[in-house]
Amino acid sequence: MKIVCIIPARANSTRFPRKVFAMLGKHTLLGNVIERAKKVSLFDDIYVAACSEEVAQIARDHGVKVVTTDPMLENGTDRITAAIEKEAITGDIFVNWQADEPFINETMIKELLSNREGTDIWTLKKKIDKEEANEPSIVKVVTGYGSKALYFSRSLIPYQRGDAATYFQHIGLYAYTGQALDKIASFQKTPLETSEVLEQLRWLENGLQIRVNETSQVAIGIDIPEDLYKANLKACAGNKS
Repeated sequence: MKIVCIIPARANSTRFPRKVFAMLGKHTLLGNVIERAKKVSLFDDIYVAACSEEVAQIARDHGVKVVTTDPMLENGTDRITAAIEKEAITGDIFVNWQADEPFINETMIKELLSNREGTDIWTLKKKIDKEEANEPSIVKVVTGYGSKALYFSRSLIPYQRGDAATYFQHIGLYAYTGQALDKIASFQKTPLETSEVLEQLRWLENGLQIRVNETSQVAIGIDIPEDLYKANLKACAGNKS
């Protein structure tokens, strides 16, 4: 089975412009993600799906393959499908490792790819407390039987009434079969996706099933500048230990 990691990277982010170029330790944010991906033994190939030549150069500097895609593409999965089509990239499973997730590791990739029966898309969740769950920058997920996703939201879900609720953060890491990507490529933007600005809601609204495996690993996604500050503190702590 051939597993291909594709890192979609764009320069312009509404909440944190040019964040892929922000420094985290000695590398850019994108550079950190690439170096992490290179350490994962499960990957047969690694690509960066770049929005511009400036982004593409970071990929070359870190020694991975790069495909330059349309800068107007709005989300990571669209950028991945464009890269696959442009370069005729082949694989059995495609892992979407977003350029703002510098703390993903091999353990999480193994957890992501476990229990793949019955669905064509997989992602991860991690248990968090209510204080974290109240943060709009942290995407939450609720799942049903078989660990299938019911909904993703920036709001606090589920609503707590009576006994204490359990909250899960969605970790922005996906794996898909090629068939799932073909279906996604045919979907139009949906109302829930537009409201929450979460691409995975387009898939749910179109009837695709997403399996959400659980992890206990800590991963800080960089959505806003404050997240980068926390990530630099984490990186400094790791260097001292």
